Amino acid sequence: MKKQVLLVCPEAPFPVLGGGAQRIASLIEYFVARDCDVDVLTFVPCQAPPELVRELFCIPLPSNGRSLPARVLRNAGRLARGVPPLIDRLAGFEASIRGCIGWRRYDVAILEHFWLAPYVDVIRDYAGQIWCDLHNIESRFFDTMAASAGSSAAAWAHRRFAGLSRQLETQLLPKFDGCLVCSEQDRALLGDVPSVVYPNTIGWHEPAIIEKAPVIVFSGNMEYHPNQQAVAWFHTHVWPKVRTRFKDIRWRLVGMNPESVRSIVCGDNRVELTGAVDDAMSEIARAQLSVVPLLSGSGTRIKILEAWAAGTAVVSTSLGAEGLPQNLRIADGADNFERAIVELLNDPGERHRLEQSGRKTYETGFHRKAGWAVLDRAGPGRDLK
Repeated sequence: MKKQVLLVCPEAPFPVLGGGAQRIASLIEYFVARDCDVDVLTFVPCQAPPELVRELFCIPLPSNGRSLPARVLRNAGRLARGVPPLIDRLAGFEASIRGCIGWRRYDVAILEHFWLAPYVDVIRDYAGQIWCDLHNIESRFFDTMAASAGSSAAAWAHRRFAGLSRQLETQLLPKFDGCLVCSEQDRALLGDVPSVVYPNTIGWHEPAIIEKAPVIVFSGNMEYHPNQQAVAWFHTHVWPKVRTRFKDIRWRLVGMNPESVRSIVCGDNRVELTGAVDDAMSEIARAQLSVVPLLSGSGTRIKILEAWAAGTAVVSTSLGAEGLPQNLRIADGADNFERAIVELLNDPGERHRLEQSGRKTYETGFHRKAGWAVLDRAGPGRDLK
């Protein structure tokens, strides 16, 4: 008899748009490849391929104001109530979850993201094993947000959210049979909580044969706050000097929701916003460098894995490269970041070395099947045979 698997997701895994969807889709594909029946419960409408998902349940969230005043007011309320962001957004659906699952029973259930961890006791009634897939360590995420905000009121709020997240991590994560984390650094943050490093991965891509153009690329969902922060920092502190040194270089921002950063980069005819593209890997492959100037965030960066797979050298901050092998150029601070870009643009041989080492790293550890071996050995897949 086939094993039964349930994934509960706050975001839509299909279509595969963004790092979160990539990670969730990889787990769905893994369980299907292991001849399991997979049901998915989402809080966002989703079009799931029928060959992958047997039953698709959706509990649509009520709409939320997306303007800056609405978000500020919402977070002020969270601070007053002592609740981290998104935990409250996804709370209160116990009856709806029970109504969707009904009589079904699962061998394994996975709650995607920490925001759904409070439902562990509900799902325990329906599953033999329950795992939490931690795309980020929320306390670490807010710690980095606080550090990058300096001494502002925003920094105080982020520190408060970090503390609240840490309290909930301590209370909730030991209730799971195990947690999946992105890196050894993330696992260390959980202390004694049983956890397995299931790295972020992407699908298999053959080596790209594309002529390089005088382009620096930054890829990702531009609506994600750490990406917006990275674009603003790079545009203010690094790009003007690089632009002056190299008269033909262009900076291309590849990814959905370009309107989120348009006001930051407007007025510069050598900055290009592509929006969502049909083939992001080709856009990354034709660039001479991929830059990852992140100042906040947690987990590991899909944008680096994509650059490695595309055969494009990477310049990243230490935080941007956190949890990944160092087959890239690390540079912290505006002067160091600019210097790294200038050196690599002027040194095709070193760029080629990084392109090759990054591609090898992708091939040996960061495509789908390499990650699946971890699940077979130590994760929720070990008991499926």
